[in-house]
Amino acid sequence: MNLFEVIHDTFEPFLDGEKKPLNVMEVSNLWFFLLGTETTLRNQELGYNLAQDEELKRIILDSKENLHIPIRDELREFLKKEGVPLPQCTPEKPVGDFRDIPEGAKLNDEELANLLSYNLAAGVTYAARGLTESIRADVGLLFSKIIMKKTLSGLQVKQYLEQKEWLRVPPYYKS
Repeated sequence: MNLFEVIHDTFEPFLDGEKKPLNVMEVSNLWFFLLGTETTLRNQELGYNLAQDEELKRIILDSKENLHIPIRDELREFLKKEGVPLPQCTPEKPVGDFRDIPEGAKLNDEELANLLSYNLAAGVTYAARGLTESIRADVGLLFSKIIMKKTLSGLQVKQYLEQKEWLRVPPYYKS
């Protein structure tokens, strides 16, 4: 079973017909999600430059190229088609080797991996908000796909955190 096909098939009956204009909540959610995605991309570019562990660098690069850039591109295209001005974003960061930055002045691999995990979880939460506040089916479909993609990416990062023993787990509750 392909989860993306299931999501699409769920929304498909509602995608036909005349589309109403986007409402203000849909525009706001899409616009801010795009801005957050652009900011996440800048953070990942910096994180890639700072990461020492090759597996973490691969995870960051994979998340950038196969998750956040496609999400950004789809959101940009959707908003352009709807006539919504795009947010102003900062330029991409160059790839470099920043090992000479002192330890206390940069994030270490554990901090970078946990920040990546947190950003993915926050993205799922914000996309869920966009989904629940959407009226148009195409907006709901877009946010549903984002939720699934970020969840799958988050599972990969969680496995990495567990492997490195960096996963932050709250204390267990005992009655």
